[in-house]
Amino acid sequence: MKRAGADIDMEKALQDQYFAHMACFGCGPANPDGLRLKSFLADDGTVVASFTPWPEHDNGLGYLNGGIIATVLDCHSGITVTHAAYSRGWPALPGVPLPYVTAGLDVRYRRPAPLTDTVSLVAEIREASEPEIVCHVRLEWDGKTRAEADAVWKRWRPR
Repeated sequence: MKRAGADIDMEKALQDQYFAHMACFGCGPANPDGLRLKSFLADDGTVVASFTPWPEHDNGLGYLNGGIIATVLDCHSGITVTHAAYSRGWPALPGVPLPYVTAGLDVRYRRPAPLTDTVSLVAEIREASEPEIVCHVRLEWDGKTRAEADAVWKRWRPR
């Protein structure tokens, strides 16, 4: 199924469509030891994903580690920004593999996230210009936001 006006397969993860050969730890389809996050465009225009933590992601107290939370927030915002960039006609420039790179990630931890249950990720673009895109992303479980971040992404230009 294709979304009208875009060349996006709604049944295939955005990571698999934009960078199937990338080995990023959080979202790279080509990293067999990574988290392998899979994100999808939702009908309301947000980008959504589910993530099931591994026992190794324990923060020492039986909850999901904050570093892993930051990683999935960063990676989920990254694919949201990548999709927004391509949708606006701002693809990766010649000589660089991605159109944008993380310039800042302001993470706020609201309450503990479970280690043994699947959590949800939701991201949306807040501001978009060719030099910079800002994305808001949150990790939710049991109807409550557990962590959220504002991610600033800058245009990656070859040097």
